Amino acid sequence: MRKTLLAAALATAVSAPAWAETQRGVTDNEIVIGTYTDLSGVTAMWGLNNSNAYRMVFEEANAKGGIDGRKIKYIVEDNQYQVPRSVQAANKLINRDGVFILVANGGTPMNNAVMPDQIAKGVANVFPLTSARSMYEPFNKFKFALGSSYYDQIRSGVKYFVEQRGKKRVCAMSQDTDFGRDVSQGVNDQLKAENLKLAGETLHKPTDTDFSASVARMRDANCDLVVIGGIVRDTVQIISAITKTGWKVDMLGQAASYDEAVAEMPGGASEGFYSMAPMLVIDPKEATGEAKVFVDKYRKQFGKDPNFAAQIGYTGGQIVVKALENAGKNLTADSFIAGMESIKDYHDAFGSPAISFGPQKHQGSNESFLCQIKDGHWVKAADKPLGY
Repeated sequence: MRKTLLAAALATAVSAPAWAETQRGVTDNEIVIGTYTDLSGVTAMWGLNNSNAYRMVFEEANAKGGIDGRKIKYIVEDNQYQVPRSVQAANKLINRDGVFILVANGGTPMNNAVMPDQIAKGVANVFPLTSARSMYEPFNKFKFALGSSYYDQIRSGVKYFVEQRGKKRVCAMSQDTDFGRDVSQGVNDQLKAENLKLAGETLHKPTDTDFSASVARMRDANCDLVVIGGIVRDTVQIISAITKTGWKVDMLGQAASYDEAVAEMPGGASEGFYSMAPMLVIDPKEATGEAKVFVDKYRKQFGKDPNFAAQIGYTGGQIVVKALENAGKNLTADSFIAGMESIKDYHDAFGSPAISFGPQKHQGSNESFLCQIKDGHWVKAADKPLGY
């Protein structure tokens, strides 16, 4: 009996991953970091560019000798912007690859589905590629968000348009998803603060393509501002549907629609469209200083100009590296969290609002910029970042 138990114990010891007995994802020579994101689905332009930028930052850190002698091993899995694939990818990263942390995971419902098990295993969820409030609320020591949430952005934008532009009949067209509900809640909460009520609302699936009936309803509601809770494809289709009717109405999006594909719609269809953004997109042709260094490196490594998602990845990657450095040689989950929480007033290459964390503050910033499309490009529509 004793021999049987010993044999079983030895078998378990042999088969157990190396991280099981110490800090998962950390050896004397390596730190394993993972990402599941969209590389081939409807938001691939976000996931691919964002993870590319993280990879670039991590490779730069490795070229300098790594973090206290440890090289970063970065593993990226394609979730195709689907919940089942995200669960499958996260299971591989957490249980087979034994990642230390997960960064830049793509999609609101995907993160929400994965986080409970992830956090239970002590794997921090750092700067997911979504601005949903659930990425930092309710507070948990393993959850970190980079910038303003969709909710923050929309509250700030609605406040500006009501108080500075005199809008009184605000409507919302949002995805019927966790992401879309964050946008809708932001609209409703800010209107309540302004003693106004929502004039009209429609909900749609991320895969919907025909918005003619929804637009007709919004026009019948006599909206003077339409807030769009869409990503790139559905935002483009809603703008097209509104433009085709000849209806001249201000439209406001958020970070998920703050993309060059929206700005460059054929025939200038999106001219004048507004979005709230946690940081400002740069024009690669006009970049200067550190931003130009980033553009040149990204273009050389990946053969194309970086988009907004790549900027987010570059800033996020640099902060992750800084937190790892702050954690010191004895890298554990707790020392990494302390390293993150010690970051104060961080300024990135793109003029973003100052980013700070603390023991009870795991959202880097809740301010955002109001931007507008002019001549096919995003420009600032207000000089300073807005809050509410």
